[in-house]
Amino acid sequence: MRQSVKRAGGLCAAALALSGCVSDTGGRGFVPADLVTRFRASDASQAMKPTYAEKITADSPIIQGLALRSSVLPDGDVSDRVAASVLAANSRTAEAELRAATLRSEAASKNWLPRIGPQISLTSLGSLVANLVVDQVLFDNGRRRGERAFAVADVEVAAVSLAQDTNRRVATALTLYTTAAEARETAALGTETLKDMGHFEWIMQERVKGGVSDMSDLTILRQKLSEIRANYEAALEREATSISELNAMSVQPLGDLRGVPDIPVNAFAGAPLTVVRAEAEKTRAIAAAKVERAGQLPGLSAGGTVGEGSTLGLQVKSEQLLGFGTQAALQAAALAEETSTRKVRQAVEDANRDLRRLERQISAKSRQAAEAATLAAQAKRNLDIFQAQYDAGQRQVMDVVGVYETFARQQQAQVVLKYGAVRLKIEMAQIQGVLADGSAI
Repeated sequence: MRQSVKRAGGLCAAALALSGCVSDTGGRGFVPADLVTRFRASDASQAMKPTYAEKITADSPIIQGLALRSSVLPDGDVSDRVAASVLAANSRTAEAELRAATLRSEAASKNWLPRIGPQISLTSLGSLVANLVVDQVLFDNGRRRGERAFAVADVEVAAVSLAQDTNRRVATALTLYTTAAEARETAALGTETLKDMGHFEWIMQERVKGGVSDMSDLTILRQKLSEIRANYEAALEREATSISELNAMSVQPLGDLRGVPDIPVNAFAGAPLTVVRAEAEKTRAIAAAKVERAGQLPGLSAGGTVGEGSTLGLQVKSEQLLGFGTQAALQAAALAEETSTRKVRQAVEDANRDLRRLERQISAKSRQAAEAATLAAQAKRNLDIFQAQYDAGQRQVMDVVGVYETFARQQQAQVVLKYGAVRLKIEMAQIQGVLADGSAI
């Protein structure tokens, strides 16, 4: 048994040497840096050795690009305070998936090493026979190299998913706050409108009592008041609902925050995350195709069992049996790169379309909000003129009411357009992934 173990040790050493020269390197004589420096490093240098996750980050342009992204939210602004609060309460499910992908990649990084395991069998005489199974791949058409590349690309995809999940959470919170702020401002305008229209109702009521005006005018005024009151109460309910939902996803209550969110974003703030994800998925798909192609072809391995009836030697084997459809399967695997490239192009086109659309809509909303403010100022001047004419006895109450309604509608339109532009900016920033610092993610 001792001689068999010695033979197994010699076989493993020879297999390791052959695998470094033949296996996944295509004959370039590659020897992993870890194997070379493992026996040379001192204890101090080993303590400073980077982790596997740090190695992936240093070698991955995608992860580095995500980490270098900066948030467009101004420091101290209400938008930054909302983002910080909801991120502090984030459960970060995507982070757990990223850690799992990193561990899978770390396990795959050692797939070039030999596999050793026990084999226990029961003989016909009722006795147990224990052997040691050794298997070392010498040549596998790049299968294990593809598995390592697939695992690294899977980490990159998980990293993009984490960035998308974080930006989506911030965008949801900012949208809720924007809805609450819009409802609050709408309710404030409703309060002023109710007060003024209530005064007009009192005047009309007194005129009806004195027989100067008809009861139908008073009925119309009361109907208008009912509509204004209903819109006011609906605005209060929208504010309360949005704040409640926002507080549910925040680490602290945010009902006391005031102000319009500032989102200084443009179409060139950052590469769309959908495009970055498509690029990472392209790398992963190409690696998967290489693994699939290698599985269709025979490979060479060294190994066997050590113990009673040892069988050590070289083996030529394939994951799948060759058949009449092998050639078609190889051709399908070869098309993976072209397919993934086209998906990246489509992602770029879709993202550009969305950004151009949002850019034009933001410009239009901002212009319309400015026009609404101008129209509201004009309506206020007309209202002042009609009020003066009414005081001079030249206008009827309903004439003043009609001009006042125009003024109130322009004010409401300005609020809707202003916050509509903010929502579009939030959507654009989410697409570009610039609602949170990449280093913090």
